[in-house]
Amino acid sequence: MRVLLAFFANACVNFVIGLLIAKFLGPEEYGRFALAFAIATVVQTALYDWLRLATTRFYSGRTRDAAPFVRATLTACFMAVTGGLFVVTALFALVGPRLSFDNILILLALLTATANGLFDYSTALARARFDDGAYGRLMMIKNALALIFIGGGAFVFQSAGVALAGGVASLLATVLFAGPALRDPDTEIRNAHGALAKDFLAYSAPIVAAHLLYQAMPLASRAIVASVYDFAETGQFSLSYDIGLRAVLAFGTALDVLLFQIAVDARETGGIDRAREQVAANMGVVFAILAPACIGLWIIMPSIEALVVPMQFRGPFGHYLGLLLPGLFAMGLMHFGVNPVFQIEKRTAPLVYAALAAVLVAISLLLVLPWGADASNLALAQTGGSLAALAVTIIYALRVDPVWPSFRDLALTLVGAGAMYLALTPLRGLAPGFATLLSQIGAGILVYGFFVAIFDIARLRRLVVDWLRPTLSRM
Repeated sequence: MRVLLAFFANACVNFVIGLLIAKFLGPEEYGRFALAFAIATVVQTALYDWLRLATTRFYSGRTRDAAPFVRATLTACFMAVTGGLFVVTALFALVGPRLSFDNILILLALLTATANGLFDYSTALARARFDDGAYGRLMMIKNALALIFIGGGAFVFQSAGVALAGGVASLLATVLFAGPALRDPDTEIRNAHGALAKDFLAYSAPIVAAHLLYQAMPLASRAIVASVYDFAETGQFSLSYDIGLRAVLAFGTALDVLLFQIAVDARETGGIDRAREQVAANMGVVFAILAPACIGLWIIMPSIEALVVPMQFRGPFGHYLGLLLPGLFAMGLMHFGVNPVFQIEKRTAPLVYAALAAVLVAISLLLVLPWGADASNLALAQTGGSLAALAVTIIYALRVDPVWPSFRDLALTLVGAGAMYLALTPLRGLAPGFATLLSQIGAGILVYGFFVAIFDIARLRRLVVDWLRPTLSRM
């Protein structure tokens, strides 16, 4: 459970850093930062995400000792990709064309992609080995350095470029300080296996292709907003999406950090049937947490906006996030709940079909929805695409014939989340503020917690009791 606490701490710090960057840069400069960071995310997904996925699926504490060539192959692949990107970046810097978007920001985006790729690869190694200490150190050091370099750089210079450079520095320094704990014996590059690298690619390529399509949607949206409106509107739109996505990922990815690795371990030790059962249990947990979390986020949004969102972003923040939230929920449920059905079976092609459906639906909605004074149509198009992707993913999952979470748990989650919504809706009309926020959160925990405590939805009651038992036994 310590890995979950480390991840939640990381999510909270990322939330704070995102708001600080927006506050210090302002809407226009934050728009440039958001567009450059979206470029970095796309490049990172295309070049490095397959290594993260291969690490969490093929590397473990067992393979570390019994098959060191797995780690050697992963490291060789990372070095090859980074070397290729370095050559391309150098050529672009020397002879690349002048673009309408700042070339310096594009170069910094490429460096950000490499630094993020290295950090994600390092955390994936710690996850796969269940090394909570190394994982926690990586997160703690990165968070501390990010507050100094990114937040401090944005505050002093009010520059998107400086903020990006600060992110690169914090990530590289983190791996430099905490990386030695992740070293393995007998992992020299000469021990790498080319055939194994092909297996990594075969497993990861469909997932990466799907992720690329999903990442292209916010990148295209930001570019369109900047072209049709201006960078200030891009900043308004991007902050809502970034904060909403971080909130959903804080729950979804924290669960995935632990739950998917448990499913992989079940596959190695108990066979495919045991792994399917674990994936079904994981899906129930993801749904049981994401559904009330997203409803609660919508309820407390006015108070969040009044308390922590920078003054320059208030108003558009709540408007855009309200339009984006259903799509963010769909993406979280799909990525962390349904997609593991295909990952554990090593049949990941349907993920690409779902991503294509998302892009096609988003484009269709963009052609139909009217253009107004802001980018509401783009937010609705993204949401529609995400809902379509979830629907297609579930349809293909039915064809795989997996084990599904119990209907009882799904139904009780909906009943509990619905009861929470009905109980909290009147509180949304209260004046936004700290007292209102506390009352909303407290009431939400009581209402939904009552259903969890009585009915043990998705075994959450047992999970909490097992987590608290060592602490209670020492009291």
